[in-house]
Amino acid sequence: MGEQPIFSSRAHVFQIDPSTKKNWVPTSKHAVTVSYFYDSTRTVYRIISLDGSKAIINSTITPNMTFTKTSHKFGQWADSRANTVYGLGFSSEAHLSKFADKFAEFKEAARLAKERSQEKMELTSSPSQESATGDLQSPVTPENINGTNERVTPDAPFNTESRAEINAVPFPHSSSSITKHWEAELAALKGNNAKLTAALLESTANVKQWKQQLAAYQDEAERLHRRVTELECVSGQTAGAKTQKTELNQTIEELEAELKAREEELENLKQEVEKASQLQTQKDSLTQKLQETERRNVELESQLLDLEQRLENSELESHSFRKSLRSLLQLLDGKIFELSELRDSLAKLMEEDSS
Repeated sequence: MGEQPIFSSRAHVFQIDPSTKKNWVPTSKHAVTVSYFYDSTRTVYRIISLDGSKAIINSTITPNMTFTKTSHKFGQWADSRANTVYGLGFSSEAHLSKFADKFAEFKEAARLAKERSQEKMELTSSPSQESATGDLQSPVTPENINGTNERVTPDAPFNTESRAEINAVPFPHSSSSITKHWEAELAALKGNNAKLTAALLESTANVKQWKQQLAAYQDEAERLHRRVTELECVSGQTAGAKTQKTELNQTIEELEAELKAREEELENLKQEVEKASQLQTQKDSLTQKLQETERRNVELESQLLDLEQRLENSELESHSFRKSLRSLLQLLDGKIFELSELRDSLAKLMEEDSS
C-alpha cells in the first residue's frame, strides 16, 4: 500500500543465536541487497532483505532503536518486535557509515511521525470530551424546547402571562444550546471518523472492530433521525428549527455516504485478506516443491558420486587389462622370434642335406 524502497546496499546478513545470545548465525550464503522502505500511508520505515523468495530481514524502525558499529565493516541493531538482533557485514567502511547514517535519519523521521500522530490523536480526542460535556449541560427534550412544561421554583410562580411571554419568544437560549449540542456531537463524530480511518490504514486485522464501530455509526444515524423527528414535532414553524433540521439532514446524508464508503473499504480489505491467504497457500506449495527438488537433487548427487566411483573402478580394471595384454604380446613376440629362428635353422639343415 504505497511502500517504496528509498535506499539500498549489499551486505552479509547475520542473526544472533537464539539459544546462546552470543554467537552470530549467518542467514545468507552470500552478500544480499538490504533496503530501507517507506510506507507513506502508515508513515513507517522498514528494513527489508530477501534471499531469493525468503525474507531474512523484516524490521520496522522505531525511535528507541540504535544501530551500533562493532567494527570497521560490521554493524548491528536489536528488534524487540522480532525478538532478535540483526547484524550486517559490509564490504567497506564507507558502505557501513552510509547505512548507519540512513538508519539515524529514518529513526529521527519515525520519531517525528510518532509525535505528529500523538498530537493528532490528542486533537481528535478533545471534541469527544466536549461532546460529553455538552450532553450533560444542555440535554434536548421536548419539555425544554416548547416551554409548555417548564419547571418552576417556588420563588418564580408560573402564570398565564409568563406562559404567553415564553410562547412569544423564539427561545434563543434553547436554540443556541441545541446548536452547541449538535455541533459538539458532529465534532465527536468527525473525531471518531478520523480514528476509524487511522485504524483501517493500520492493519486489516481490525476488520471486526471496524464492523462494531460502523454499527455504532448506524445506531448514531438512527438516533439522529429520531432527534430530527422529535425536533419536527416540537419546533412547529420556527425558522431556526427548520434551518437546524436542514443542516442535520445534510449531516446525516454525509455520514451515511461516508458509512457506505467505509463499508466498501471493508469489502476491499476482505478481498485483500483473501488474496493474501491465496498467496500464502501458493508460497507453501512452492516451498514444498522446493524441498522436494532439493531432496531429489541430493539423491542425484549421490547417484552421480556412485557412477563416478564405478567409472574410476572400470578405468582401473581397463588399465590392468591393458597391462596384462601388453605382457602377453611381448611374450608372443618372443615366441614368434624363437619360431622364426627355428624355421631358419630347419631351412639351413634341409639345404645342407640336399647338397
